[in-house]
Amino acid sequence: MSERQGGEDRPQEIEQKETDAGDQNPLGPASEAASGHRVNDAEIGEEGELEALKAELDVQRTEHKALHDKYVRLFAEFDNFRKRTAKERIDLVQFAGENVLQNLLPVLDDMERAIRNNDGTDDVNVIKEGFHLVRNKLLHIMGAQGVRPMEDPKGQLFDTDRHEAVTKAPAPSPGMKGKVIDVIENGYTLNDRVLRYAKVVVGE
Repeated sequence: MSERQGGEDRPQEIEQKETDAGDQNPLGPASEAASGHRVNDAEIGEEGELEALKAELDVQRTEHKALHDKYVRLFAEFDNFRKRTAKERIDLVQFAGENVLQNLLPVLDDMERAIRNNDGTDDVNVIKEGFHLVRNKLLHIMGAQGVRPMEDPKGQLFDTDRHEAVTKAPAPSPGMKGKVIDVIENGYTLNDRVLRYAKVVVGE
């Protein structure tokens, strides 16, 4: 009786083991497939992120190269500008009076002609006329540059803004004390600013 019960129990034990084995993987093949999909999705996600980083890096490199090229061009342009400005500054200092000097050359020509003509004449009036012509021409050239002779200061009160006292001398009359009684050198202005003070003698 006991052996029979033992024999009858065996199929039940086998069935129970199969049931227990089935419980260990309740989803069976479907679960394994899902797990594999999750692994593949993770790998794909990492690859996508890597590609995105590579693309962003390429963009950054392109932008960096563009900025570097722009910097090089700007530096070259600035260097050329600096050299050109330095040269222009030197030229300005060396040739600032070029136009004025060119205009003075005809005056020099007139002076040379006057000297040659004076050698062949004893007429004082002719000599004086030659000097006046040269002087007037020179004043005209200077006037074109903004240079004007000051008004004759003789008889005016001494003005430190326009006159330079070379010396003092007894005034010819009481009313001339503190006034200009003689002019040694005329004064000139350049565009209404004193270019040279008139050198004068002041009465005392």
